[in-house]
Amino acid sequence: MDKAAAHRRVRWRTRAGTPWRDVPERYGPWDRVYDLFRRRQRHGTWQRILEQLQADADVKGLITWDVSVDSTVCRAHQHAAGARKKGTCRRNRPGASIPSPTTTGWDVPAAA
Repeated sequence: MDKAAAHRRVRWRTRAGTPWRDVPERYGPWDRVYDLFRRRQRHGTWQRILEQLQADADVKGLITWDVSVDSTVCRAHQHAAGARKKGTCRRNRPGASIPSPTTTGWDVPAAA
């Protein structure tokens, strides 16, 4: 497997966004394509390629580095509401909780 063909295999998978096992057989065994990708990733090759492409595009004025955040789509995680406050220690709370009132009629003891 020559390097150019191997990189074509990785590029196909990256462009298509498919799972590794779905790489067409014409590109060879999927696990060899994945191994090449992981070796290059560990070595930092893909990061260097991205940085060089961004630098080239920036010099040509093809990249606008403006960042816009639309706060209407930012949501806190469901557990964020119960975050511990500074200075509050949970150990100071009472050990037993107050039972909630009965809400159904069948829970009420029968009158004698």
